[in-house]
Amino acid sequence: MEGFATKKFYPLRPVQRWLVDTHFNKAKSTMMNIGGLFKLSHAINMEQLAEAVNQVLESHDIFRCRFLFHPETSDLCQIFDGDIEPVKVEHISDEEFSERMNKLREPYRIINKPLWRIYLFETPTAKYLFADFYHAVMDGVSASILLWREVDKAYRGRERKLPAPSYADYVEDEANIPESVLAEGHDYWRKMLAHFDKAKHLPPVKVHGVAAWTQGTYDYELKNIFNEFFRRTRINENNFFLGATMLTLAKITGTKEAVMSRVVNGRTNMTERRLMGLMLEQFPCAWDFREDMPVYEFIDKLGGQLRIDMNYRKSLDIVYNDGLEDDCVSFIFQKNINNEFIFCDTPAEIVYLPPNDISAVENALDVEINNEDTGEYSLFLDYDASRYSEAEMKKFAETLNEIAVAMQDGNIRISKILG
Repeated sequence: MEGFATKKFYPLRPVQRWLVDTHFNKAKSTMMNIGGLFKLSHAINMEQLAEAVNQVLESHDIFRCRFLFHPETSDLCQIFDGDIEPVKVEHISDEEFSERMNKLREPYRIINKPLWRIYLFETPTAKYLFADFYHAVMDGVSASILLWREVDKAYRGRERKLPAPSYADYVEDEANIPESVLAEGHDYWRKMLAHFDKAKHLPPVKVHGVAAWTQGTYDYELKNIFNEFFRRTRINENNFFLGATMLTLAKITGTKEAVMSRVVNGRTNMTERRLMGLMLEQFPCAWDFREDMPVYEFIDKLGGQLRIDMNYRKSLDIVYNDGLEDDCVSFIFQKNINNEFIFCDTPAEIVYLPPNDISAVENALDVEINNEDTGEYSLFLDYDASRYSEAEMKKFAETLNEIAVAMQDGNIRISKILG
């Protein structure tokens, strides 16, 4: 206990706690792993890259984060003074690498262990970088943009202009917000989710005999909708596709309403945009389609509601802590990352790692819309295969596509879309 006396313990942010609690459903799975494998150019100096990676890791306290049980209260908490094991280049044969590929993604042992893995491999024919993070400490913006942008700069020898912001400080400041400041937002979210019923607001369960949280995925290229439409009309893409998803859910469930959630990256100011760590939030959203109106009016009003939601961002603790949106369908819109991209002035390629026996899904259904560089849009459904079949996901995708195409006529009424 003597070593613990010198440590500073921080609470888990509500969204962190929610993700960890979700993971406990499948503690031996990789459902909370985010990251990937990248094949690098032969021009990359791997030792120089290792030095750059280590420089960035040392700069951000999130990489020192460890989850611990508090020695006095036994609450799960976090510290930000753990050791960082330097990343080194592993020189192995191509055959050894092929075997290693199948074991790169492993479940995290989250108590007093590092919550990230970065490996550099050099074989006689190729160079690789593997990066994996526990989702409760890193989000997609951190893992796919901020980290590699900084590594790129460090590799080129560019010096940091500003000190890295502290995630520990952010956690502490958020934990000290008075309850009185959060109370109005708590009432707002409770009211929005008061009538959520997974028997009504989720697509009906038709699959039986499959283990819970089994991961299923379905890809679909959206047809007859292009980004030229959004440039011409200046309609917000995120709001349009969120609205299309809500209408799809209302139509498939036959309820004339939608209660679901949407993922927001959670970065609203310059400090937050530079902050390495978990910043995303999962906002509830709900709509009663029994009030009929033209599509463009619906999209406009939906955008207004989303702006109001942001005022109560810090009160989302009530949603996470009380499980108010557990099992909700979740929506995210994002710009697609190409299979190839430029890293340190050289081409890098994403290497696909297929799901394995320890893969599991986090939510009942995640709806991901990607904006492709071609001007087209793709749909990716990540679903609980113990609830839904691939055929049902195909129907969901086709319905969403039909609704999105119909919504391009701004004068069409909601009642006509829902039939």
